[in-house]
Amino acid sequence: MKEYNIAVVEGDGIGPEVVREGLKVIDAASEKFAFKVKTKKFDFGGERYLKTQEVLSDEEVSELAKYDAIFLGGIGHPDVKPGILEKGILLKLRFDLDQYINLRPVKLYENVETPLKGKGPEDIDFIVFRENTGGLYTGVGEFKDKGTADEVAIQSMVYSRKQVERCIRYAFEALKKRHENNPWKGLTPEQKDQGFYAKLTLCGKTNVLTYVFDLWQRVFDEVAQEYPQIVPDYCHVDAICIYMVEDPKRFNGIVTNNMFGDIITDLAAVTQGGMGVAPSGNINPDGVSMFEPVHGTAPSFANQGVINPIATILTAVMMLNHLGEVEAAAAIEASTKGVIKQMKSMLVGKMGYTTSQIGDMVVDGIKS
Repeated sequence: MKEYNIAVVEGDGIGPEVVREGLKVIDAASEKFAFKVKTKKFDFGGERYLKTQEVLSDEEVSELAKYDAIFLGGIGHPDVKPGILEKGILLKLRFDLDQYINLRPVKLYENVETPLKGKGPEDIDFIVFRENTGGLYTGVGEFKDKGTADEVAIQSMVYSRKQVERCIRYAFEALKKRHENNPWKGLTPEQKDQGFYAKLTLCGKTNVLTYVFDLWQRVFDEVAQEYPQIVPDYCHVDAICIYMVEDPKRFNGIVTNNMFGDIITDLAAVTQGGMGVAPSGNINPDGVSMFEPVHGTAPSFANQGVINPIATILTAVMMLNHLGEVEAAAAIEASTKGVIKQMKSMLVGKMGYTTSQIGDMVVDGIKS
């Protein structure tokens, strides 16, 4: 029987509650599909920082690197100055573990309300591949004449060809695996006749960021030649935001840099029904990857049983798919779809069920 070692970081605020439900459904799936999951909890987060002033040491990162995956509930605390936990824990994990892809599936499920008028599940189903270790978020920059009337602040968007190419290649390869036996429905009849089965859109700003996105565009065009069945597409980031609202059906996969990816995925999450249904993964294809819902820690709702655990449960689906337990992941997603249909709302406190009841219902669906 296959066994997986999972590092669990419950984190802050609502983190422990949603992680509990995620682990609950993973246990049910592992029992049904005959594999084992061993977990070890780590207390990284705001509470530990307030007690010890510690964020995350190199030794702790090295220990996490030995696990098959990391399951994270969320990091963030209202009593900790912004930036300390984000840089000291989240960014450190992504950079030190070289989790160079932030993977964000954007999928509208039946009975989930979207603010986009006239749009349904058939319109919103794509993946955003965000480069996760480079760009503006690496902190390359400086102040000049700080504190004076002539002060200048500089933040540099730095990318190597290696960083760009491995991100783009991952996106092409992921779409190939996803669609070569199940072509994307958004293709035109002409594209279908030509043998295409997917489309990948590069999101950039080639008309203004002429150095960085010249590199991204050239690498994208070169790698695209190796995937002749995938339609290569380009769209400026501002136009992406327009089309996500007006015509989300035009997207199948979007690949982009760190900053643009951070921004457009929050917009995308709103179109799929909000942060309560948005999972994510920070992926190192050759190392340990980390999986987390994107809704943050929402401390004002902690320990009330009113938070929506669906994003965390769908994050568990992503983790099991990544580990190769495809049947178990499909069973959890199918059960989750059924539970979503029974929920009154995805909003906090308006779901019609408590946090734990939703987890129990998903477990029942897996077992049935």
